[in-house]
Amino acid sequence: MEDVDFEEEEEEEEGNEEGWVLEPQEGVVGSMEGPDDSEVTFALHSASVFCVSLDPKTNTLAVTGGEDDKAFVWRLSDGELLFECAGHKDSVTCAGFSHDSTLVATGDMSGLLKVWQVDTKEEVWSFEAGDLEWMEWHPRAPILLAGTADGNTWMWKVPSGDCKTFQGPNCPATCGRVLPDGKRAVVGYEDGTIRIWDLKQGNPIHVLKGTEGHQGPLTCVATNQDGSLILTGSVDCQAKLVSATTGKVVGVFRPESVASQPNLGEGEESESNSVESLGFCSVMPLAAVGYLDGTLAIYDLSTQTLRHQCQHQSGIVQLLWEAGTAVVYTCSLDGIVRLWDARTGRLLTDYRGHTAEILDFALSKDASLVVTTSGDHKAKVFCVQRPDR
Repeated sequence: MEDVDFEEEEEEEEGNEEGWVLEPQEGVVGSMEGPDDSEVTFALHSASVFCVSLDPKTNTLAVTGGEDDKAFVWRLSDGELLFECAGHKDSVTCAGFSHDSTLVATGDMSGLLKVWQVDTKEEVWSFEAGDLEWMEWHPRAPILLAGTADGNTWMWKVPSGDCKTFQGPNCPATCGRVLPDGKRAVVGYEDGTIRIWDLKQGNPIHVLKGTEGHQGPLTCVATNQDGSLILTGSVDCQAKLVSATTGKVVGVFRPESVASQPNLGEGEESESNSVESLGFCSVMPLAAVGYLDGTLAIYDLSTQTLRHQCQHQSGIVQLLWEAGTAVVYTCSLDGIVRLWDARTGRLLTDYRGHTAEILDFALSKDASLVVTTSGDHKAKVFCVQRPDR
């Protein structure tokens, strides 16, 4: 791995200037229950669809993986299949495109990872690691990282296969994220510890454990745009704000007291609630935390106070901030995508069409499209129309 240059300059983003023109589709499968706001439905999966990613360069392709042991690369504009990522024998839980959209990786629960070249549709690399927890491409190089149930974080150069492992504690590496500088990665573990790894040297720069770490398995991790701050979430219902430079916890966010929710018993919150997703706003000092009990909490990072609490009818699965605005998107177990104005806490709009829970979603760079996957065996493309912009 010595010849990998983590200093490499990020290539200029090539935006999609034309905007989207979506023709109404004929013969596209729609929801049988209630309205279907989606433009396109991808219906080739035969079981729950667990994951989706968009190609970062053009945002014209999606890759989805599902419980049917299948992954597909398809076109957003019309749902047309480009190719199947064949050969998995377990649920495909991770899928994503490399930074330049030339490669696509898929990973299944058993730990089989495969990489295809998008233009030739040919498999160029595969590897069997341990049971897979997460997978992510490096932000500026053809380097794939993954965390496994044995506590290891793996890093491969693709397609050469040069490999490095970062040995964590003897428990699953449950979530991970490469920092924006491309030189470090933050990894969370089932024992509540957090490690910030030096990718070149292979050693942990910072280890947070005990009271610094979490009191339960980590569920999610995010970084702000310049990589100076990390946010970690756990089943212990806490979100911790960590300085990436010092490795110190600089803030802790907890959900508001259960007293405000009379339907919950005293001890019930800790058992049934959990942080499921979190993220930083790119234009204001705000962070969003989504909880399994359906609460979306917007925190002000400068004062470390709760700014808004937006209630959902059912658990939040994932949240994403729109780039360049203070709008946060949530998807939840009720099958609905919602857009919230984080400045006011107001619901801007929602999108319906799934007949089961949404399990993952992705947002195009210009925030014109939301792509969702669901337990109803479908992936859907929604065209975002916002009167406020």
